[in-house]
Parts: sequence; C-alpha cells; structure tokens
Amino acid sequence: MSATPPTGRLADDEHLAVLGYEGKFDRSMSLWANFALGFTYLSPLVGVYSLFATALATGGPPSIWWIIIVACGQMLVALVFGEVVSQYPIHGGIYPWARRLWGRRYAWLAAWVYIWAMIVTITAVAEFGAGFITSLFGITLTPESTLFTGLGLLLLALLINFSGTKWLARIARIGLFAELIGVIGLGLYLLLFQRKHSFGVFFDTMGTEGDGSYVPVFLASAIAGLFLFYGFEACGDVAEEVSDPARRIPRAMLMTIVVGAISALFSFAGYVLAAPNLEAIVAGEEGDPIPAILEATLGTVGAKIFLVIAILAFISCVLSLQAAASRLLYSFARDGMLPGHRWLSQVSERSKVPTNALIVACTVPALICVLIYFNEGILVPVTSFAILGIYFAFHMVVFASLKQRFQGWRPAGPFNLGRFGIVVNVLALAYGVFAMILLAQPGDTGNFLTDYVVLLGLGVVLVTGLLYLFIARPDRLSTAPSGDAKQVADEIRRRTGQVSVQ
Repeated sequence: MSATPPTGRLADDEHLAVLGYEGKFDRSMSLWANFALGFTYLSPLVGVYSLFATALATGGPPSIWWIIIVACGQMLVALVFGEVVSQYPIHGGIYPWARRLWGRRYAWLAAWVYIWAMIVTITAVAEFGAGFITSLFGITLTPESTLFTGLGLLLLALLINFSGTKWLARIARIGLFAELIGVIGLGLYLLLFQRKHSFGVFFDTMGTEGDGSYVPVFLASAIAGLFLFYGFEACGDVAEEVSDPARRIPRAMLMTIVVGAISALFSFAGYVLAAPNLEAIVAGEEGDPIPAILEATLGTVGAKIFLVIAILAFISCVLSLQAAASRLLYSFARDGMLPGHRWLSQVSERSKVPTNALIVACTVPALICVLIYFNEGILVPVTSFAILGIYFAFHMVVFASLKQRFQGWRPAGPFNLGRFGIVVNVLALAYGVFAMILLAQPGDTGNFLTDYVVLLGLGVVLVTGLLYLFIARPDRLSTAPSGDAKQVADEIRRRTGQVSVQ
C-alpha cells in the first residue's frame, strides 16, 4: 500500500492509475536501493577495467578527460529522463517513455534496439566476469571455462532475481559497496601510496598522435567515457517497485552519474599513475595491464582480495542488467507488443517479479555465450553495436521529449526543470548526436567488417525490427495509451491542484 502523500502529490497507486495501469508489484525499493541498481548496472569497475588498455593505446593518458566530458553530457540526458520518469513512473523505462511521448511504432523501434543492446551487454559482462572468476580460482582461461563460468553467472543472477525485489535490492547494495571499494578505495590507495608518475602525465599525449594532430586521436579515445555512462536509466526500469518513484528515481539517476564519474576518475587515474610501465601500455604492448599493476602494487594476496571484490561487482552488474531487461520485456509485453505477450507479462504471485521475462533475459544471453564458444571472433562484433544501440534508443526518447515540448507539453511530475527544461533538452540532444557520430566512426584497419562493425550491427537490428514492425504490425494489437504526454500532464495538474510549472 502507498503511504498517504503530502498535499499536492498523487499517491503511487493513484499516479499509476492515471497512467492506465494497476499496481502488481511490491514497492519495497528505497532511494538507495534504486541508486545501487543503477550504479551497479553502470559499473565503473567493469567499464574502466574493460577499456583501460584500449583508451590509453588510442589517446594516451589525456583520454581520462572523456570521463568528465561524457559525464556532463549524460547528466543532461539524465535530467531529461528525470522529468519524463517523474510524470511516467512505470516499468520499462525507454519503451513506455517513447510510447507516451510519441507513439506505438516509434516506441516499438526504440525498445527493439534497446532490448538487444541490453541483452548483448548482459552477455559481454558475463564473458568478461569469467576472466576474474577463473583467475581467483587458478583455472586456466579457455573457451570451455569461459563458457561454463559465464553461464554460471547468468544462472546465479536469475536465481537471485527470482527471489524477489528485496533480494535484488540487497545484492545491489552489496555490489555498490564492492564497487566503491574497488574503484574509489583502490584508486585512492594507488594515488596516495603507489604513485609512480606526476599528475602532469594527463596532459602528455606520449606520442599517440604520431606526426599528425592530436585532435582526431583524442576523439577516437572517446570510448573511454562513452562506454561508462549508461545504466542510470535502469533506475526507471523498475519504477513500479520503488516507493515514491516520481521523486526518488530522478534523484537516483543523477546520483548514479555523479558517483559513477567520481569513481571512474579515481580508478582510471590510480591505474595510470601507478603503472610500472606506462609507456608499454600506451604503445599497445600490454593488452591487459591491470592485473600486472595490481600485482605490483598490492602483492599476490592483495590482488586476490581485489578479484573477490571485482567478482561481487560483476555478479551485481549481471543481476541489475537482467532485472532491467526483464522489466522492459514485461512492459513491452503488458501492452501486447511482443509475440507471446501473455506469457511474458505474467508476474509471480509469490515473489512479485516477472519470472517469464527474467527467463528470457537469462536464456538469450546464454545462447549468445554458446555461439561465442563456437566462434570467439564474434564477441567483438556482437558487442560493438551495444553502445551505439543504447545511445540511439536514449536519444529517441530525448528527441520525442523535445517534440512534445514544442507542441506545448509541460512536464507535470514533482521533478521539474521548469523554464530551463527546453534548454537542457536541446543540449542533451546535441550531445547525443555528437556522441553517436563519434561511436559510428569507421575504423582504419582496412578490413570492412572490422571497420564498420558498429554501423553494421545497428543496421541489422534496425532492419529486422522495421521488417517485423511493418509486416506483423504489433502496434495494431495494442490498445494501451500512447502519445498522451500533454493530456496526462494536464490531468496530473488537475488532480494535484497545480496551476503552473514552478
């Protein structure tokens, strides 16, 4: 049951009823648990570890500045999302936001791209996590050990998610604690006690530009930040399981960006300044330099302790991703927009979670893991489009929000930017276009598939999605509300006695 709200606010279930839905979930997730979910999905530990060597080999130590640049850009996006989720605190995030801001077909395409990007991300995190687990137990990293360890991570996350929202929140908080130790704690230790370079190194390109300008090299190293700052939207994916979501979720999103940026900066800077052979990393001679840095600075026992912390972070990351993907599938299916929608939209009476959607969010990544086992070379192709796919789906919502503003929509949720909303919206869209251009830039290896894999991956997902949309016409099967942002805002204002935007 929702607590009685203060004057001028709708109770959670009343707000949900205004949006056309009935509450079926336990609202047991607090602000901190919601923040933990988004933060462990964003996972600066996973992001920094995965791209540290690539970023340094591409742009040298100055690539760290992309963490700040992208954090500022994504903060603009999070502010836009905050206004949207404050008016529409319903399960599924990207999908219902796009649907209510624009329409059914537009939302279907946004969700189709987003769900595949999420599923691929789940697969990639499980695959990367396998390396940490095998290292901890002294198991040789082989295709077989990677497969079975990755499948084990997916299954463990599924079992925890099956247990209900309370356990999801508990494990997310443990993952948050592990992340903060693994990134801020370790980063501070490396900065204070193991520093081998001066802070001036972050302005030293170390010859990465060759004989040309550093500008294109720096732009190419943007991946250091672009890969890190998504996951905050997961706070909204579980909106119907959060108490007072219209206020708390926007705050959780902004906290995710701020704490994620601070964590990533400490972690990245610590590794750079403590690297015994930084020149070799920048030259691309060390493909996985972090274990050597940890061994040199923490010793064997310390490195093992870090592996335990990292594994907790990976478990929590897979758990959060799986939960977010299942809520998107549930939201999609609840509106009748997917094949098997009745099965996918079922909610467990015992645990109050969408168990069938969770099974899909575990099974499809597991199948991709099996495909990777038979052909290791497809790991990079199937994951490369994920970042661009996420940004593409994000900015479909940002663009739809701007369109609605020009048509007279004034967001009516308790989180509201007022007169600054349209300025932030325009800047967020401009940032998104800039980021997608950077992500879509082809490589220069001379191999067509390698150089254009990001665009090819997104193209395949878009084409298949459009074909299904215009052949099967799932939008015709759904009668759920859409394109009603202005009407809903007016109704919320009527019920809460608002007369103007503050």
